[in-house]
Amino acid sequence: MIARVIGAALALAALTATPIAAQEPGTAVPPAPFIAADFQVPTLVEGPGFKLVPLGPALVDIDFAAYMSSIEHLQQTFTRSKGWPRADITTAEAMTDMLTEQGRFARRESFAYAVLTPDGTRERGCVYVYPGTVPGYDAEVRLWVTKAEFDAGFDAELYAWTKAWIAKDWRFNNVAYPGRAIPWETWDRLGAK
Repeated sequence: MIARVIGAALALAALTATPIAAQEPGTAVPPAPFIAADFQVPTLVEGPGFKLVPLGPALVDIDFAAYMSSIEHLQQTFTRSKGWPRADITTAEAMTDMLTEQGRFARRESFAYAVLTPDGTRERGCVYVYPGTVPGYDAEVRLWVTKAEFDAGFDAELYAWTKAWIAKDWRFNNVAYPGRAIPWETWDRLGAK
């Protein structure tokens, strides 16, 4: 009985306590939200010859097929790293990635979209909308397409479409496009500050 009373008292104290950040002057305040609470995040966007939908477990197979078809291309153009994609990615890792992206989307932390054919049977690439990590930019947008789509000229088309979509439909003041509008070397220097 005493343990229950003490537990209830502690729970009540936790509910009514003033947050530490409000108690101590100079304590770091959480950053402003990435996007406004009333912003309706797009969940289906149709473009010319493609559509964007949030990445998630239902897309694990076609997403895996897309990036595994273009390992070297993506290592050189998107990640600049041998860590992703790599030839030994397991299906479990692929699913974990999909669940992670779905969770970030649901929590409104970042927004990862698959770029699919209109019928949804093949992934042509991906578009990612992230919070800005470099002072002066409130968002970062990155995108990739498979090697076959790159060779067909779709990369330039998707980049131009994405810039127009972000400018029209999202509420950002200054968007960075690392590796595109900002060369990687410049972006790396900005991030090092």
